[in-house]
Amino acid sequence: MDAITLQCFLAVAATGNFTLAAERVGRTQSAVSQQIAKLEHLLGKPLIIRGRKLTLTHDGDVFLGYAQRILTLYTEALDRFKKPELVGEVRFGLPEDFATVFLSDVLTDFSRIHPRILVNIECDLTLNLFDRFKKKEFDLVLVKMSRPEDFPNGLEVWSEKLEWVGKQSLLSSFTLDTSQALPLVLAPQPCVYRARAIKALEKGNIRWRLALSSPSYAGMIAAVKAGLGITVLPKTMITGTLQILKSAFLPKLRNTHVSLLKHNKDNPVIASFEEFVLNKIKH
Repeated sequence: MDAITLQCFLAVAATGNFTLAAERVGRTQSAVSQQIAKLEHLLGKPLIIRGRKLTLTHDGDVFLGYAQRILTLYTEALDRFKKPELVGEVRFGLPEDFATVFLSDVLTDFSRIHPRILVNIECDLTLNLFDRFKKKEFDLVLVKMSRPEDFPNGLEVWSEKLEWVGKQSLLSSFTLDTSQALPLVLAPQPCVYRARAIKALEKGNIRWRLALSSPSYAGMIAAVKAGLGITVLPKTMITGTLQILKSAFLPKLRNTHVSLLKHNKDNPVIASFEEFVLNKIKH
């Protein structure tokens, strides 16, 4: 059960097509088909239902989780033993909400594989991070803004729709009595989400008031869950019991863009940490 066979299986599972899977792994269609047949013979179970679109059998679906974990460990092992000499420091800045959702797994895996790399992390509002990055206080920053091409080593990670989030009952009571001002829970200035929310409401001539302002993501989420107000988040950040508000009353919000900026593209320590961050965010 080698890495190439597992890569072929994962490509087939993702694309549902031998030709597309072959393009993804850089092999011929017949080679991919042979690898799948080899894997099925090894396991003694059919993994793929062959039709106009390839689908996984029940056993194939179960094996998918194993294949993903095996390849992850395989990649980590190669990284650990091929680059054990990596020593240095990474200064990384990111917004607190990203740190809350993504950072724990990144740090756990990275520190296990590269124990001799010191990672210094600071959380701040995007515009502050951006200003400090320009002053070279960080090697790498994750920021809620587009135009990474302004920096030679910038990369746009994803673009995502912003959503209004809060208790539906709170919004319903407001729409029944529009003499009230819509209560908002937002981060203090300068915050990209705050600016987008206020601009959209004012463009729609909707009165609003600031019910709570907090630089803490956890504090904002607690306030929203308590029904103090509504807030704005990208879909990726909407977890647990948070509720997306669906109402024709609320104005549409512009997409949020997330970029990763770095100063030095040739530093292997920074490049290794960047790869971990990107892999976690994209999955």
